[in-house]
Amino acid sequence: MSKNILITGGAGFVGSTLSIGLKLRYPNYRIIALDNLRRRGSELNLSRLREAGVEFVHGDIRNPEDLTEFTQLDFILDASADPSVLSGINSPVMPLINANLGGTVNCLELAQKTGAAFIFLSTSRIYPIRNLEAAAFEELDTRFIWKDEQSMRGISSKGVTEDFPLEGSRSFYGTTKLASELLITEYNELKGLKSIINRCGVISGPWQMGKVDQGVLVLWLARHYFKGELGYIGYGGTGKQMRDVLHADDLLHLIDHQIHHLDVYNNQTINVGGGLETSFSLQELTMLCEEITGNKIRIKPVMENRTADVRIYVSDCSKLNQINGGAWKPKKNMRDLVADTFAWMQANENNLKNILN
Repeated sequence: MSKNILITGGAGFVGSTLSIGLKLRYPNYRIIALDNLRRRGSELNLSRLREAGVEFVHGDIRNPEDLTEFTQLDFILDASADPSVLSGINSPVMPLINANLGGTVNCLELAQKTGAAFIFLSTSRIYPIRNLEAAAFEELDTRFIWKDEQSMRGISSKGVTEDFPLEGSRSFYGTTKLASELLITEYNELKGLKSIINRCGVISGPWQMGKVDQGVLVLWLARHYFKGELGYIGYGGTGKQMRDVLHADDLLHLIDHQIHHLDVYNNQTINVGGGLETSFSLQELTMLCEEITGNKIRIKPVMENRTADVRIYVSDCSKLNQINGGAWKPKKNMRDLVADTFAWMQANENNLKNILN
């Protein structure tokens, strides 16, 4: 059967990957990408969406009137957000709240009116900073790692689980996403809206327009590719802070499975990430970027920690694997991710040099 799927933020990195990927897999599905094109570089995805047969609508989820034309929907994939953890800290807070919370409420209202199921891309940034920073860790040659024995629940060397303590500050960005999660749960319980909440860690890959405050892997590779400069910021300036990462193609595989097995995932809040198997420190990423690009650049050590940064974050996806019986696991490793992104930069160098350089 054909499905009508609206993807908000559909011209962004994640949104375009999902829009194009689903349309190529299911040509008879109607895939609609809604985007305000605010993020620089998103305009480059318009021709890709068109060539794949995805319908593009220029609109903004902050404006309810921009959503009135959608009357028949089976799914809404909410991939629209201001994704910067620094937003609202040294800038006004209301634009972030309007985009990440108000916009989500408008999408939930649309889902209720149309009877669509709702898949929300949340973030690992809902976990409080002080709790993460208080976790016991050790320092290895190239990275920091968490220890198995911890004083808090929901954390081990495998990463953070969904029952990690949520008391404390997490950034304005993380708070808007957590508030959205709470509202989605209420719509599910009290309005009968079928929904899935995916708490995503770092997602990366081709067509991500990496910046200093969001998209670190693409930023790191781009600076090597275009021979710029970087800094190991905070935590001793050694570049040992560590994250897990998920290739956007692997996220596409998961969303595909969720769409077609909705009852398995309905009303679930789950961590989604690469886990320890697909993780990196900045120091390790530097070595991989040097190897793949053939370029070595200056990286300056900066002792002072950046606001709202964390030493380590890894997603423990045990709950996800338990829910779906192991039907989904990431297929692409760190080398695949960096190599795929490098090939994209080579093929689109002229368009990207003024955006990523």
